[in-house]
Amino acid sequence: MKKLLYTFVALTTLVTTSCSDMLEEVNYGSPTVEDMMTQEENVVLLVGQIYADLKWTHDHWGYWGLTTITGDEGICVPRNGGNDWNDGGYWLKQNTHTWDHRGDAIKNVWNTTISGAVLCNQVLETLNSYKESMSEEVYAQYVGEVEVLRSYYFYLLFDCFGRIPYTEKFEEATGPLLEPQDVWSNLVATLERNAPNMAIVSDDNRAANYGRTTQGFAYALLARLYLNAESFGCTPENVFKNVAAPAQYNGSFYDNCVRCCDAVINSGSYSIEANYFDNFKIYNEQSKENIMVIVENGQADFDERSNGSMSNKLRIIHNTHHYGMQFFYNLVLDTWNGFCARPDFMKLYAETDVRGPGNEGKGTANTKQWGWFVGPVHKAGSTTELYLDEDHDEETIIHTEISSLTNAHNFDGARLNKWEIDKNSEYKYCENDFVLFRYADVLWMKEEAILRGGNGTSGVSSKDFQTMLKRSFAYDANPLEAFKAAYPDATTSLEGILDERGREFTWEMVRRRDLIRYDKFDDVQYVTAKQSHRKWFPIPYSVLEKSLLDENGNPIWTQTPGYENL
Repeated sequence: MKKLLYTFVALTTLVTTSCSDMLEEVNYGSPTVEDMMTQEENVVLLVGQIYADLKWTHDHWGYWGLTTITGDEGICVPRNGGNDWNDGGYWLKQNTHTWDHRGDAIKNVWNTTISGAVLCNQVLETLNSYKESMSEEVYAQYVGEVEVLRSYYFYLLFDCFGRIPYTEKFEEATGPLLEPQDVWSNLVATLERNAPNMAIVSDDNRAANYGRTTQGFAYALLARLYLNAESFGCTPENVFKNVAAPAQYNGSFYDNCVRCCDAVINSGSYSIEANYFDNFKIYNEQSKENIMVIVENGQADFDERSNGSMSNKLRIIHNTHHYGMQFFYNLVLDTWNGFCARPDFMKLYAETDVRGPGNEGKGTANTKQWGWFVGPVHKAGSTTELYLDEDHDEETIIHTEISSLTNAHNFDGARLNKWEIDKNSEYKYCENDFVLFRYADVLWMKEEAILRGGNGTSGVSSKDFQTMLKRSFAYDANPLEAFKAAYPDATTSLEGILDERGREFTWEMVRRRDLIRYDKFDDVQYVTAKQSHRKWFPIPYSVLEKSLLDENGNPIWTQTPGYENL
C-alpha cells in the first residue's frame, strides 16, 4: 500500500540543502549532521532507505521467481510455438534444474541482495559515527532495525548460494567467501543479539511498525534458520567456530526453533485471520497475521531504478493469469500467461479446500474465491460467453495439465489466484502488500520442530491453530471435520506437515527450502538434473569474472562445489 511510514529519502539530501535556497529574509542557519541526528525523525529518514531493495525480491526475474519455479509449486513454460516465455531457454533450465551460472535471475538475486546489505552497512556506519548525537534508546532501536534487515538480505543470498561474501562493515569484501556454517552462525548471532531489544508489535504501534523489522520478524527468521540448519550443512559441531555462540543457544537446532517460535506466539502480537484471503487483499494492512510485508505502491510509474526485465513493482497477478483475464476484469496492465502450477502439486488439494482450485468449475463465473484458477475465462460482462484465445482460435478454459515443456498450450497449468485482483482499475501494478512472513508459518515451524525432536508443547489445540485449520474449509458446513477428513496426518507426521505447508504457503518463497529440508528437492516433477549440489545455485559468471586475486594471482572467490566445470 502507499503509506506514510517511511519517506525513502537519503539523509544526505537533507544535510546538503542550503539555507540559501530558502527565503532570504529569514536565516535558519546551517544545521550540522550532528544536530540533525539528534532529531529522531531524521534518523527515521536515514534508516528508511534500507527497505528499498526489498522490492526487487518478489519479481519473476528475482528471488521469488528463482525459488518458485525450481520447487514443485510452480513452472514457467514457453507457449505459442515457444515464442512466449522462452527467453533463450532460461525457464526450461529452471524447470528441469539444469541451470548454469549465466542465468539472469541468479545474477539479479546476487546483485540486489548484496546491494541491500551494503546499504544497511553504510547506514550503520553513519549511525555509529553519530552515536553520541542520539539517546541510547534511539541508537539501539535503529541499529537493531538495520542489523536485522541486513540479516534478511544476507539470508536470501545465503539461501540461494550457501557460500557468500558476508560482511558487517561498509567496505569491499576482500576475503574468501564464508562457508555455509559460518554464514549461518553470523546470521543467528546477529539476530539473537538484536531480537530481545526490537519493537514488540501491539495494537497501539502496529501501524507505526508496519513494513519494518520488529521482534516478531527477528524471531521468525531465527526460527527458520534453526529449522533449516541441517539443510544448510550445519551441525552442532561445525557452527559458532568463528563467532561466539549466543547465550540463548543450547546446542539443539530444534529446541531453539521452538524457543523462537514461542517468543513470537507468547508476544501476543499476532493472530490468525479467520479468512485465509484477508492476508492477500489489495488493502491487507489490517491483517494481524502478517508479520512482515513489502509495502507496495501499485501506481503506474516505476521507481527510479530498474534492472533489465526485472521490476520493483509487484506483478504476480499479471505474471500468472491468461491474457483474457485482463479484459474480463478490465485490468490496467496486460496479463502475460506465464507462471502456473506443476500438475502434481495440484493433487495436494482436497476438493473443497479454499486454497485449491475448488469444485465449482465455473472459472470467472465462480461464486466463491479459490486459491487457484482453473476453468473458463469469460468475455467481459458475461457469465456465459467465453473469451476467444486468438493464438489458438479456441474458447479459453484453463486446466491443470502441462502438454509440453517447450511449447505448452495457452490454457495449460492452474493459475494462482489468492492475491486479490484489482477489479476497479485503480492500479497498474499490484497494490497488495507482499507478505514475507506470516504467523501461520511460525505455528507450523513449531510443530515440525517438535516432531523432529525439539523440546516443547504442541500448539495444535490452540485457538489460532484451530482457526487456521478451519478456514481452509470455510465453505463446508463443518470445516474442522472437513480438514481432518481430508488431511488426517497434517499435524501428526512430518510428511503431513510438508504437504500442508505446500498448500498454505504456495508461492510465498518457502517451498524450495522446505523441499531441500525434506530431501525432496530432486523429486520435483519434470526435474532431470538430480545432483545433490543443486540445492545451491552456482555463483554468477559475472561475479567470479570480477573476483579479486590472491598473492599467487588466483581468484579468491571460487565457484560453488559441483559447478566448477561450467
